[in-house]
Amino acid sequence: MILKKLALAVAVSSAVIVSAHAADRDRHDDGRGNAHEYGASSFAFALIGDGPYGDAVEPAFDNMLTNINRDRTVEFVIHIGDVKSGGTECSDERLIRRFNQLQQLRIPLIYTPGDNEWTDCHRANNGGYYPLERLQFIRDLFFPNPNFSTGGHPMRVMTQANMAGYEQFVENTMFMRNRVMFVQTHVVGSANNLRPWSPYDPTDTAATPRADRLAEYTARNEANLVWLESAFATASSRGAAGLVVSMQADMALEFADGDPARLGFDDFLNKLFELTQTFGKPVLLAHGDSHLFRVD
Repeated sequence: MILKKLALAVAVSSAVIVSAHAADRDRHDDGRGNAHEYGASSFAFALIGDGPYGDAVEPAFDNMLTNINRDRTVEFVIHIGDVKSGGTECSDERLIRRFNQLQQLRIPLIYTPGDNEWTDCHRANNGGYYPLERLQFIRDLFFPNPNFSTGGHPMRVMTQANMAGYEQFVENTMFMRNRVMFVQTHVVGSANNLRPWSPYDPTDTAATPRADRLAEYTARNEANLVWLESAFATASSRGAAGLVVSMQADMALEFADGDPARLGFDDFLNKLFELTQTFGKPVLLAHGDSHLFRVD
């Protein structure tokens, strides 16, 4: 399809196969030993997220990965976060198992974290973990080489880790495919980590926020804005025909600026709207968090 300004939420039970078109030729290896050349530079990628949620659906998730591997038109996969349900433990074992499961993919895997992997790990049914420790674990596990994706055939990406002052943000990446720019930004649910970590810390409230939680949000929010600006600038300088923004959070686009439902998201949304209008070309926003497939 021709990319247009919209939002996507993806269910665990299936992958959305998205086709895109640009105006030039391209030739590259798809990770299965096949070189492709597209006269119209069309290509397809799989968009997945919000899952798998629970042990019962893991066989179905494995089948989906197998089907993606069998579909030779799919060139890479984007997972938009939440690799576990919000009611399961954030243990090393579970997260490592999920990472290894996703490595079954024979093609590049692009991943952006979700709130279930770290922000919400303070919950008792998640194991009562310190969220910032889980965040570092996710960064170390899913981004072993920030200059490359993971998956069976890693591809080179641009990473914010190479930007002075933002070295910790290995998860923010971008890459160009056939004149379409793809950018991943670390924006998560639970109000983008502005929701208090209670009862893990009963003193952490909206009125008296933990300093470390607020500092994490502030630093990551700034990094996301800088990275988004960089992606649009790079897309413009390279003559991109369109741009895809991927993240986990459902940012409550239906609400007005300043509405409590948009807590933690106003800065990013306002910047995205501004840059999209200036860019003047199709922009697709792909996100999860609402657990249903929807096109707005």
